[in-house]
Amino acid sequence: MSEQSHLMGVESDMLPLFEKRTLELQRRLKDEGIDILIITNIDSIYYYSAYWGDLGLEFGRPTILTVASNGDVSLITPGSESLMAQAMTWIDDLGFYSDGVGEEWRDPLRKALGDNANSSRIAIEKDDIPAVISNYLNQAFGLNNLSDGTAIIADMRVIKSAEELNMIRQAGQVAIAMGIGGRDAMAVGVPEYEVSLACINAGTRKAAEIIGDEDQDALMSPMIHNLQAVQSGHFTSYTHLHPRVKKLAHGDPVYMCFCSICHFKQFKIGYDREYFIGSVDDETARTYNTAIDAQAASLAEMRPGAIAEDVHKAADEVYQSAGFAPSYRTGRALGYSSLEEPQLKYGDKTPLKVGMVFAVDGGITVPDVFGARVGDTVIVTDDGIEIATEFPRELTVV
Repeated sequence: MSEQSHLMGVESDMLPLFEKRTLELQRRLKDEGIDILIITNIDSIYYYSAYWGDLGLEFGRPTILTVASNGDVSLITPGSESLMAQAMTWIDDLGFYSDGVGEEWRDPLRKALGDNANSSRIAIEKDDIPAVISNYLNQAFGLNNLSDGTAIIADMRVIKSAEELNMIRQAGQVAIAMGIGGRDAMAVGVPEYEVSLACINAGTRKAAEIIGDEDQDALMSPMIHNLQAVQSGHFTSYTHLHPRVKKLAHGDPVYMCFCSICHFKQFKIGYDREYFIGSVDDETARTYNTAIDAQAASLAEMRPGAIAEDVHKAADEVYQSAGFAPSYRTGRALGYSSLEEPQLKYGDKTPLKVGMVFAVDGGITVPDVFGARVGDTVIVTDDGIEIATEFPRELTVV
């Protein structure tokens, strides 16, 4: 571990955890007979290296992590972010490159793969590797039939460590603060975008409070960013529409989704809340309460040993008994990525285990009329579940 990362890294006290993960990955690679795994998914890169950059292929500057079963680990990233990389990661072999110099990222990648690349068994994340990188591997080394290492990584990320669970709880606090900020901004005549701005401000302040209490010199930014899903009125049936200049009206439902925006310490969160301006009619209330009941049925089913599809079935029975259509999925595992495995849907027979984390939703869409939504981040515990985003769900008129 470099001295600079020890002194400056926001995760300095957690760097051994990232290194330990990589050692376990190397053990698994050896068991599978894989010599080198090339990792290109940004969430997977962070999971092992503790490093994230601000650049990417949209700037023609990929970050790549190579992990060899013999112990070699190399992080390849733009030289313009060299100070960030040195401060964040535990990895010593850093392959920096510059635009227009040599073959750019290809030079350190060639070095990391070594002289025996043609005879090595190399694996990639097949669903995530950019074409420009896979094409280079084929052209430069004749590697056109690479193994897929995605399942190895996905399996490692299923069970969260105690440190991860603590950060997920913190992310839950940020999400709840965002929901309160958005709810308190709602009133007749307020534009949707003002509700979202209130969410962003409240979440950023809560994130800053948590990070500031831990480390005033942390490199991790508290800023909440990305476009949020916020809709009102009959546009709630659009599900993922972004906030507009539309003003809230009396009787409007207002739906706020935080799944795409509340990213705290690289963790993704599942959280959805909906409120009603001034009043709510009986049929809308029935639809909303059915969504709440469906989520509650799923939550009641969740515990170690429960089967993923059975959790989904519990919600589906509520929808159908109330006269609504069945749903595709009730939940999904999450962590450093918004979609991980397993999933709470038909066909997934994975038994739930302690340390799994899910976004668990209740949702009904009546096209062009109303969309009812509720969602939470749920941790599977020894004796059931812990809801990291615990906050009232009952129908609320503001």
